[in-house]
Amino acid sequence: MANNSPTPRGDSAAAREKARQFSAQQAASQKRKGLWVKIGVLVAVVAIIAIVAAIVLQQNKGQVADAGPVPAGGNTNGGITLVTSTELASTESGQTVDLNNAGATPTAAGTPAPRGVVKAEAGDPLQLIMYMDANCVHCADFESEYGDDLKTWLDAKDITLEYRNVAFLDRGSPTNYSSRGANAFACVANEAPASYFSFATAVFAHHAEGEMTNAELAQMAKDNGADVESCIEDGTYRPFVKYTTQAALADSISGTPSVFLNGEEWNGTSDPDFKAWAQDIIDAHKG
Repeated sequence: MANNSPTPRGDSAAAREKARQFSAQQAASQKRKGLWVKIGVLVAVVAIIAIVAAIVLQQNKGQVADAGPVPAGGNTNGGITLVTSTELASTESGQTVDLNNAGATPTAAGTPAPRGVVKAEAGDPLQLIMYMDANCVHCADFESEYGDDLKTWLDAKDITLEYRNVAFLDRGSPTNYSSRGANAFACVANEAPASYFSFATAVFAHHAEGEMTNAELAQMAKDNGADVESCIEDGTYRPFVKYTTQAALADSISGTPSVFLNGEEWNGTSDPDFKAWAQDIIDAHKG
C-alpha cells in the first residue's frame, strides 16, 4: 500500500538550507577560479614583459661601437706589444681605431699579409706577431707548449711579442667569449701591463674548463694582479677587438694561431716544432 504520509516540515527546511549552502560554495569556488585565472594572466603578461625587456637589454648591451680607444701598449694595427714578460711597449696615449679604417675582407682567399710588419735591424729584437683567439683550442695548446719559450725570448730581448687578439670564434659562442676575452686582455694591458703575460697564460690554460663569465675573467685578472672589473663589464675595448678582427680578415688572416716572426709565417705542417723554427731565425739574426 502506498504511503501517503506528508514529509515533515523540518526535513524540507534542512534540504533547502543544504541546497543554499551548496549553491554558495559553488559560487565561491567559481569566484576563486576566476580570481586565479586573472592572476595567472597577469603573471604571464608580467613574464612576457620581463622576457622582452631582457632581450632588448641584451641586444643593446651587445651593440659594439665601430670606434674606440686603443689600450696602453696597443697600436692601430690591432696589436698589444710586450717588450719583456712584464713590460709593454711605450705607445702614444689617446690613440683610437675606427672599423671603417680596418679594410675590407677579400672576396677570395689570399696570402696572409699582416700590417705593421717591421724587419729587425742588426742587434734589435725580432718582431713576433701572434693572432690569437681566447676561445681557440689550438691557441691554448700553443700557449701551453711554447709559453715558457716566449717568456725566455722576451726576457732575453731576442723578440718583442705582439698579441693581436681576434674574435673569429664568436660565431660559435652564445656569450661572445672571444670578444669578451680579447677585451679582458686589453683591459689588463691598459691597467696593469706587468700582469698581461701571466693573465694571458692563465686564460688559455683555463680553456679546457670552458668559457668564463665576465666576473670570472675579472677574478682571474685580479688573481694575476689586475683590478679591471669595471673595464671588463663595460666592454671598454670591444671596439678595439672589433677593429682588430676586421683588420685581420682584411689582411687575409684566416685562422688562429697565426704566427709571424720577422715577417716570416710559421707553417705548423712543414715545421711542426715552432721552438726549433723560431730559434733558427733568432740565431741567424744574431749572426
